[in-house]
Amino acid sequence: MLDIFITSRVRRKIVVIYAKYPDFKTHVRGLAKLIKEDAGNIQRELKRLEKVGFLLSEKQGNTKVYSTNKQFPIFKELQSIVLKSQRSSAKRV
Repeated sequence: MLDIFITSRVRRKIVVIYAKYPDFKTHVRGLAKLIKEDAGNIQRELKRLEKVGFLLSEKQGNTKVYSTNKQFPIFKELQSIVLKSQRSSAKRV
């Protein structure tokens, strides 16, 4: 169901991870390994999501680590949508 609203497959995977696990923090390569997507595509989507305020980033040495911005204006609603869509797709299987 999320694929109707979030058309980028990579962005959708990132939003699901960070909405489902709001305390999750990782860098590009760690996320690439987790969701099995190209690091370049992930980097581009992380920057977009940071620009709109959904994600925050901080430098740790030479690495940029991303985390969920729990103060994002529609975070709770987005999290609810993600969790509901996860439950409905689990029922279909």
